[in-house]
Order: sequence, then structure tokens, then C-alpha cells
Amino acid sequence: MRTGLIALVIGFAVAAGVSAQPVTGEQRLVTVAPGDTLSRLGSRFGIDAAAIARDNDRSPDEPIRVGEALRLDNRHIVPALPAGQTLTINLPQRMLFVAGERGVTAYPAAVGRPDWPTPLGAFSIVSREVNPTWDVPESIREEARRAGRWLPRQVPPGPNNPLGAYWLGLSLGSVGIHGTNAPTSIYHVITHGCIRLHPDDIAALFAQVQVGATGALVYQPILVAVGGSDIFVEAHRDVYRRGPADALEFVRSQARELGVFDRVDWGVAAQVIHERAGIARAVTTR
Repeated sequence: MRTGLIALVIGFAVAAGVSAQPVTGEQRLVTVAPGDTLSRLGSRFGIDAAAIARDNDRSPDEPIRVGEALRLDNRHIVPALPAGQTLTINLPQRMLFVAGERGVTAYPAAVGRPDWPTPLGAFSIVSREVNPTWDVPESIREEARRAGRWLPRQVPPGPNNPLGAYWLGLSLGSVGIHGTNAPTSIYHVITHGCIRLHPDDIAALFAQVQVGATGALVYQPILVAVGGSDIFVEAHRDVYRRGPADALEFVRSQARELGVFDRVDWGVAAQVIHERAGIARAVTTR
């Protein structure tokens, strides 16, 4: 599934909501293909390049070789989905989750950089466009001028259009979910506030959602879930500095609420929080 849709679908009753979030993704072996780098693989699978290097006992600067096998772990905890809500985008997690009849599908995303953050809150889809024209905001044109670059007022559809082939406009001003002509930018905190998906993923999402679909942009850098017999903790960098002041105490409170406090290996949980690798790690006492 290297070139096609890489999202994982998991089944659970969306209409009823969830109290203990499920986990998407999997641990897998991937054979390095020509042109692959740790950064490219991370962008496509939703994993930080440094986490891939750490999981494969190598330096982030060490080149990867065509034909070698790499262990990839792109497990992510799904934030709680309220009944009736279709889309959830967790900004520090850089993941978009869409609920459908078969369960939840997860896509890696690029989100707004700290000095140009993606807004939080509930939204609805207000427009759908194929091959959109980019009406360049004056604020972005001014930023380009300060950097010595020129941007036109409009960029027509085509390979030079940063919106890619699809646009889903949100009820949050000029913010939208769109494709990209720079796939390696996915899973980074890099945009001017919009949510950017890989070209294959925005095509799949576009086919799933219609005008009127609702969702929420949330900010949860630390997540806790119970999946089967395991307890998972996922910790991300607090890119907007809006997360809990004491991440470990936050996990403790979540574990108490879920009734699993005594089943957590708190040494492992503290290490997961310290690493902030952005992967759902099992912290169950063995």
C-alpha cells in the first residue's frame, strides 16, 4: 500500500461516541524504494523521521539504502468523536480522523505553524471544489514581499497550485482542507492555517464528505486510550504551548478516569512523555 491510501480503518460504534479512544495504524516492515528518505516515509505514514530512526536503532542523519527493511510504527489514538461528528483534526497530533459507516479512517496532515496557527473549534464543510483556483490572501503576499518573493493575486489550477486538486472550505473564514503540490510537507507544522493532506488522501476524503458535514479542530498533545488488554499513551510536542502544564499528572488523571491506573507501568509512561515521539505506545504493566 505504498502508493495508495495508507489510512487504516477500524470499526466501532461512532453514533454512540467513545469513552476510551481506539487506536489506528500498525507496526509494519517497509522495504526502502528509490527516492525514499526518513522524512518522505514519515510524511506519508504519519511518523516523525526522528521516531523512525530511533525505532530502527540509527541516527536521523544516516542515509537509508534501497532494499533495506525499516520498522514503521504509525499507531495513533483517535480523539473522542462526539455523536454525529464526521471530522476531527487534532493539531499537535497532525492527524485528521473521519468517521464513516465502517469506522474511523485516519490521514496524516500538515497544520498551521506556531506563528500562523490553525484555529480551534467546531466547523462545518461549506464548499467543495475540484481543481480550485488559489486566491492568494494579501497577508501571504505581504509575507512573500518581505522575503523578497512575489506572489500573484491568483494561482490557477495546475502543478504550481499549492492547494492541489481538491478544496474543502470550512466555516472558519478562509481556512480549508486541501491537497498539495509538496507531499513531503505533510505531517509538519508548516501551513498558513489550512489543513493539508497528501494528494491521494484528499481525493479519498473528498469522496467521503459533503457540504454540511461537521467536525472539530482540537488541541490534544497528550492522549490516553484503552485498546483490548493494553493501555496506550501518545505524546506530541506542544507546538502551540496550549497543552497541560504537567503531562504526567494529566496521564495519571486520565488513567484514573478510565479505571486503569494500577495497570500502567508509570516508568514507561514517563519515558513516552519524555520522548514525545508521537506514537501510541503500550504502557501496560507486564
